[in-house]
Amino acid sequence: MIIQPKSRGFICTTAHPEGCASQVQRQVDYVKSKPAIEGPRNVLVVGASTGYGLASRIVSSFGAGANTIGIYFDKAAEGARTASAGWYNSAAFEQAAAEAGVKSYSIVGDAFSDEIKAKTIDLIRTELGQIDLVVYSVASPRRTHPVTGETFSSVIKPLGGTYTNKTVNFHNGEVTEATIEPATEDELRQTIAVMGGEDWQMWIDQLQAAGVLAEDATTVAYSYIGPAITHAVYRDGTIGAAKNDLEATAKRLHEQLSTSGGRAYVSVNKALVTQSSSAIPVVPLYISALYKIMKENGTHEGCIEQMYRLFSERLYGPGETAVDEKGLIRVDDLEMKPEIQAAVATVWEQLTTENVYDLSDLAGYRREFFQLFGFETNGIDYEADTNPEVDIPNLR
Repeated sequence: MIIQPKSRGFICTTAHPEGCASQVQRQVDYVKSKPAIEGPRNVLVVGASTGYGLASRIVSSFGAGANTIGIYFDKAAEGARTASAGWYNSAAFEQAAAEAGVKSYSIVGDAFSDEIKAKTIDLIRTELGQIDLVVYSVASPRRTHPVTGETFSSVIKPLGGTYTNKTVNFHNGEVTEATIEPATEDELRQTIAVMGGEDWQMWIDQLQAAGVLAEDATTVAYSYIGPAITHAVYRDGTIGAAKNDLEATAKRLHEQLSTSGGRAYVSVNKALVTQSSSAIPVVPLYISALYKIMKENGTHEGCIEQMYRLFSERLYGPGETAVDEKGLIRVDDLEMKPEIQAAVATVWEQLTTENVYDLSDLAGYRREFFQLFGFETNGIDYEADTNPEVDIPNLR
């Protein structure tokens, strides 16, 4: 079939296998071009098929030579429907790992469930013995609690009052104002249940209890803080409350693991184009302005550059892992430089539909969005007949 992008708002409902494979290979080539990392040997990535999770898996295998297990909830092609981008990404990763001679395994299913946790533990015990790094990078709009059976849904809303600010339709460049009503107490509770730290804690507890977590293991989860422009809808909103819970979980896990030489961190990463970030009002316009300034400044990084720097300079770099006053690893340091944020704030005030392509990198934002799904990738013939059915090697 000929596979073209079909989008609905911030969702692309098709994905291109060859384009996704090309994007994965670009990340692999980047890591292979960098110095090797004296890092983990056996890695579990929960949420491994896109974005920072996928990049973490690539850095682990091709930067440190680690064996990996990836957990993700993606779908294979069916009839006229393509597979999800994460499915194609993971197939490409598994193929590249096999060619490099590192072990890799994939488990597809609900990472929140006890069933998938038990299946993962059995796989670790059988194939790897123990793991020494757990990356928790789950992005999901819903979670069913494995004990109570309650299903929670997250929302992206401010707390305490209505919020209005600029936003952009990245498909057509229209800059408008978005107004978002505040979350209810129950919406806040459910968002924390989905995006907070409870499931991360459950993973570590069950891995420890099963004896498959190395005594000196490291675990890391990902977060974002960002500038004042986005705080009301992000850091000071429902998502931020969930991230606060995630950070509190990291402190508890650090105390729990440190008794045997282990450690737990939250890494605060740079704003990047992801399917999740594209759904948050204000954020795509902010990222577009940020990208233009950081690219001109020579400090722009994507997922793979961020994760290589996190692993090589922070988690497994020389000396102690550098953290801020709250115990957070900050690889958003380049984004949050005062001169970068001052330039973004100046541009922000000027942005309109008429000048958005001149003052920001909205064209680059849009291109990266479609690249998440394998489209707008150099070297791919999108008019060619393509088989959407792709098998994932080592799928368990």
